[in-house]
Amino acid sequence: MDEQDIISIVDKFKSLNLSTIIDFDKYNFYRITYHSTAIEGSTLTEIETRILLDEGSTPAGKPLLHSLMVQDHYNALLFIIKNAAQKIAVTPLFIKEINAAVMKQTGSVYQTVFGELDATKGVFRKGNVSAGGTYFVGYEKVEPLVNKLCDGIKEKLLLAHTTITKLNIAFDAHFDLVSIHPFYDGNGRTSRLLMNYLQLYFNLPLSIVFKEDKAAYFEALQQTRKVEDIGIFRHFMYAQYAKYLQQEIYKFAQINNENTKGKGYSFVF
Repeated sequence: MDEQDIISIVDKFKSLNLSTIIDFDKYNFYRITYHSTAIEGSTLTEIETRILLDEGSTPAGKPLLHSLMVQDHYNALLFIIKNAAQKIAVTPLFIKEINAAVMKQTGSVYQTVFGELDATKGVFRKGNVSAGGTYFVGYEKVEPLVNKLCDGIKEKLLLAHTTITKLNIAFDAHFDLVSIHPFYDGNGRTSRLLMNYLQLYFNLPLSIVFKEDKAAYFEALQQTRKVEDIGIFRHFMYAQYAKYLQQEIYKFAQINNENTKGKGYSFVF
């Protein structure tokens, strides 16, 4: 998947103007929430996710924690959508607010040498962490690295004139934040939401990292860190982006072929 292919797919998707179709955005946001939380261990199906968010009904036999995770992610997504409309700057505080929304109902309280830290408040960690065999930067480096990330995004926004440049800013921010791992929990969800925020900021279609591609996602993150080549992660995300947009383009085309039967756009879960 090269850059010109991505540009063509984005242009085709945008030309369909799917946001004008009733409930497209809502079900798109449900889909993003489903995949992002499933990557982090939620066992809710797409149908269960939709019913939970539509009706507030928690699925029988599933951990309540997973339903709370889904609700929090969806509300965090609504938070970034609202702020993108106002072109709010990406600052450490803003990133903390995203994480606080992600962890609102599931965050823990941590006892540290610096006192009690409530993860539901979007606080930076004050301890060292590892995940999936990866050890992340020491906690004393978290704040300066997040400051550097935000400063870098601010500078890049001034130079964002092409679709690929804008996508790379969003994908790189995703990679950089999850690699800093600044929070006790919710780093993956927060990083993907930061990516989505920047895409909204640029008026680009949003991205999904598909749950079925979780292993490839983690591998792309690890390999990018190992050889220090951001191109690895960018190309993984190009493929994920193309996969999602092409799915929607295909669904739209299929429905158009059935218009004579009086059918409208269908949301498949």
